[in-house]
Amino acid sequence: MSGSAAKVSKKELNSNHDGVDDTSEKDQQEAIEHIDEVQNEIDRLNEQASEEILKVEQKYNKLRQPFFQKRSELIARIPNFWVTTFVNHPQVSALLGEEDEEALHYLSRVEVTEFEDIKSGYRIDFYFDENPYFENKVLSKEFHLNESGDPSSKSTEIKWKSGKDLTKRSGQSQNKAGRKRQHEEPESFFTWFTDHADAGADELGEVIKDDIWPNPLQYYLVPDMDDEGEGEDEDEEEDEEGLEDIDEEADDGEEDEDDGEDDDGDDD
Repeated sequence: MSGSAAKVSKKELNSNHDGVDDTSEKDQQEAIEHIDEVQNEIDRLNEQASEEILKVEQKYNKLRQPFFQKRSELIARIPNFWVTTFVNHPQVSALLGEEDEEALHYLSRVEVTEFEDIKSGYRIDFYFDENPYFENKVLSKEFHLNESGDPSSKSTEIKWKSGKDLTKRSGQSQNKAGRKRQHEEPESFFTWFTDHADAGADELGEVIKDDIWPNPLQYYLVPDMDDEGEGEDEDEEEDEEGLEDIDEEADDGEEDEDDGEDDDGDDD
């Protein structure tokens, strides 16, 4: 559209707007008021839906509890289940140093409990066997959302044994799964229990509650990448050996043909 045409259109629009009578403005105002009334009804239904959804979530949260308990009992029969699960999880493994991983070998059970009204928060409990790092049998972290919607968190104070405080060892090396991180000196996994700076955006807590806890088996069963690499190397070696055998057979065939041609020449 040319500049002159644009100016004409703008003038026409202005002239049309100037020509709007009082009746049209009244109709528009009435329409706006009706839209507001309809919107209020939509908002009311949305609130009602949220209440109904919450009731359903509470109902099925209770129904799941016996199955979570049964699963925990079965997991207890598998050594190093939880440390393997955490190491195999891409986000959690990036937070683990070698000493963190050693400490997590004593982790025997993990439980996630959503508060009864669900929306107000949840708690994660880590149960440990007797270990050389700390005295606690259970380490917990809770996340709360108060009535005004402000998030907060609190956790168990870790009673470290003498010289074993992993949160003060910033220079601990990373495990195999975390070597790709840019930070050469990762903080200890256990600093999470003392970090309450941003409870509303606690990534580790959300990962454990929403990703790992619903189905930890999927991460426990993730194949070891190192083992996969060794298997691939073995397959490549076998393929190379097979190609060498084929080349040797081909060379032997060519030699036999050459011998046959030489014999024919002698007969002549």
